[in-house]
Amino acid sequence: MLIYELALILLASKLAGDLSVRLGQPSVLGKLLVGILLGPSVLGLVTNTDILREISQIGVLLLMFIAGLETDAGEFKKTGKASGYVGLAGIAVPFSFGWMAGLYLELPQLQAVFLGLLLSATSVSISVQALKEMGRLKSKEGATILGAAVIDDVLVIIILAFVMSFAGGDVELGTVILKKLAFFGVAILIAWKAVPWFLRKFAPLRITEAVISAGLILCFLYAYMAEAAGVAGIIGAYIAGVAISMTEHKHEVFEKVETIGYSIFVPVFFTSIGVTAQFMGLAGHLPLIAGLSILAVATKLAGSAAGARLAGFPGRASWGIGAAMVSRGEVALIIAAMGMDAGLLREDMFAVLVAVVLITTIVTPPMMKGFFKEKALQEKATT
Repeated sequence: MLIYELALILLASKLAGDLSVRLGQPSVLGKLLVGILLGPSVLGLVTNTDILREISQIGVLLLMFIAGLETDAGEFKKTGKASGYVGLAGIAVPFSFGWMAGLYLELPQLQAVFLGLLLSATSVSISVQALKEMGRLKSKEGATILGAAVIDDVLVIIILAFVMSFAGGDVELGTVILKKLAFFGVAILIAWKAVPWFLRKFAPLRITEAVISAGLILCFLYAYMAEAAGVAGIIGAYIAGVAISMTEHKHEVFEKVETIGYSIFVPVFFTSIGVTAQFMGLAGHLPLIAGLSILAVATKLAGSAAGARLAGFPGRASWGIGAAMVSRGEVALIIAAMGMDAGLLREDMFAVLVAVVLITTIVTPPMMKGFFKEKALQEKATT
């Protein structure tokens, strides 16, 4: 059954991606939508099994690893201030409006705060693919978006730990902060000293594909360390890619991991997002889903764009950066699951928010395409 589903996913995702490009949209949009078509909500040809979820997890890790390999470390350093503005504003605005929305829905104070926090999350895995397709992953905007995503992830998780401590969860805020600081400190130290040494020692081994194997080992180890520290695994995979990008093995690792990733794992990740969609029983919640979706898109878009403007980006570029931060993706789903376990999220609200997360993920690529395409036209007109 798995082999059949993989064949079907690969065929459908590639055809849908091609159709999406022909219609003037990023290919990732077609892959997301075809997942809904294949999943239990429509045709029921593919089910969200544990094995499919694991393959999907490898896909998103490889996607962010590739993004790290393509990152210009010099440009990344120069956009630190801009990333800070985008990350902070992209949390403050959705959090404030999400909290007020929770109070309007007559949720208890702590649950309202949690709703605001969940709407503050960001996952740029979808945005990374859209940036790649538009040739902007290595741009100043791309570096700013990736840096802001790291800041966003760390701050949201720290605030989440603070909120859960009031919910009676066994959470020590000081321990949470210390673990994250320790992770980034150790990750940077390993990237500086150990990664180049490891690649030098592993590359000469008389085995097939030694260098790419070494790169994947580092990718998965970094992702594991990140998750152990309470940071999203995709952040660890991204840092591993950046570390390797500063070595002489960058191009060899990039070329081969891109082939591995985009031939099977990354398409499965994109399509599986749509497969996980469950629309049964949500008919009575459509007004709430629509309202929260508009709120989620508008507040993240406006907040992140405002941060980009403060950092000195022009109008269209600011809106493009804001659009790239809209997708909540797997990060918000993880937070929602944690909220369910801690009693901060009702079961009916969980289903609603899963739909909202899916909507923010689907609208992100065409929004980015619109803003960055307009910016490209303006740049061309002035040259």
